[in-house]
Amino acid sequence: MDETREETIPQYQGLTGLRNVGNTCYMNAVIQCLSSVSPLVEYFLSGKYITSLDKEKGEIATAFAYLMNDMWLGDFDCVSPEVFRLVIGEQYPAFLKKTQQDAQEFLIYVLNELHEALKKSTKRRSQGTTSTAWESRPSVTESSIITRLFEGHLSYYIMCLECQTTTYKNEIFTVLSLPIPYETECSLEECLECFFQQDMLTWNNQITCSCCGTKQDAAVKASVAKAPKIVIFHLKRFDCQGSYKKKLKTDIYYPLNNLDLSPYIYPLFRKNPKYSLFAVVNHFGDLDGGHYTAFCKHTVSQNWYNFDDSQISEIPESALQTPAAYLLFYSNQSFSVPVKNLSG
Repeated sequence: MDETREETIPQYQGLTGLRNVGNTCYMNAVIQCLSSVSPLVEYFLSGKYITSLDKEKGEIATAFAYLMNDMWLGDFDCVSPEVFRLVIGEQYPAFLKKTQQDAQEFLIYVLNELHEALKKSTKRRSQGTTSTAWESRPSVTESSIITRLFEGHLSYYIMCLECQTTTYKNEIFTVLSLPIPYETECSLEECLECFFQQDMLTWNNQITCSCCGTKQDAAVKASVAKAPKIVIFHLKRFDCQGSYKKKLKTDIYYPLNNLDLSPYIYPLFRKNPKYSLFAVVNHFGDLDGGHYTAFCKHTVSQNWYNFDDSQISEIPESALQTPAAYLLFYSNQSFSVPVKNLSG
């Protein structure tokens, strides 16, 4: 054991490194960020997940629960994610290869698999539709700890430029992929403005207008119809167009507190629009290689730490701004320390 590390970093619950078991830094960084989501961790530590678990699809969720137990309740400086890697690799063989994978893709796969294993379906009355009404929702909705924490809804306002007929299209998201408008530096707010600005659908992107009966140019603008409790931003640093590949190393300023999403949220649903940063996935290097690390705010100590596979070091808030930032995790509510046993 590194005695220096033991002296400088108190052994808090949840402050546990993850071994690199063969280019798994992308996996380790994402797991550390999810381990910083107290409501999610508590759901697994308390055993509440068992009552919702679909036994036929539950291997990944069960392996995740065991990993959270090791990271939060075990007496370890470092644990191995090998079992979790093997289980998720049965569904997604790319993660069994000892090659670098994309952290954002891995995150989406994990959230999707946890949702599928833990979802409950409820029936609801479907709504009728008109050209100016919200699209009808499905008669069966699926809810899980993942949808309750991470799921948001986008609404796309689409107007035919020929006859001005308007329609709405809804889309569910757990991760928002944001364009980076400038090469040298910009702010997260500028990335958001670029994503939510009105766009024109022309040429091959024309819509088929139900009123005109033909393909027409259209204006489209997105807004958030339902903001999630936890919003994850994916900064689109990897620009791949055919054989052309490039990584954008833009220095993006992102606020640590009071990120205001109200300009992008549909007015009826502007509730708790301000968010605080609690985790970051960083990518260092280029497209064909590189290394992932995570910055996470620890709920017990309220300090920030750098998680570099098995190595953990406390860092000041001034170190959080880096051009390596790739995934940003924000919450609109403060986290309490997760506990194992819940009353009731």
